[in-house]
Amino acid sequence: MNVASRLKLIIIVLVGTLVADQLTKMIAKATLTLYQANNYLGGLFRLQLTHNDGAFLSLGSTLPDDLRHKLLLIGVGTFLLLLLLYNVFNKTANGQVIVALALVFSGGFSNLLDRAVYGGYVVDFLNLGFGDVRTGVFNVADIAILGGAIMLLMVGFNSKPKLAKS
Repeated sequence: MNVASRLKLIIIVLVGTLVADQLTKMIAKATLTLYQANNYLGGLFRLQLTHNDGAFLSLGSTLPDDLRHKLLLIGVGTFLLLLLLYNVFNKTANGQVIVALALVFSGGFSNLLDRAVYGGYVVDFLNLGFGDVRTGVFNVADIAILGGAIMLLMVGFNSKPKLAKS
């Protein structure tokens, strides 16, 4: 797949993820009260608006503000830029790998956008579980990141190792 085709595929995934994530966050901010849980399906599904100062599952939220800012804005931004460049210019990647990496990039970019716009936090509002056994609060961007990671694992397990020619 040439660079233009890879870039087109990445842009489609990026736009779809950004629209879905940012639109659902706008709706959550407009309709939910901060930190108040609304349970559905007997508590299986919960909508709960939160502001996540940290990374995945609030990891790093207790770090000093300056260090957290550098790690989660500058560090993640640098990682995402490198991931995008790798995805655009990797000539050996097939369509599945390109989409998987684009999902990881797109979800990360949408959350990074939140951090830049909202002064360092990400809007989260989804929660699943039974009783006290629950996921962390997450968003659509997190689903994209997880989906991309799962796709990468599946592609890796389904690929056949290439034998070296001697």
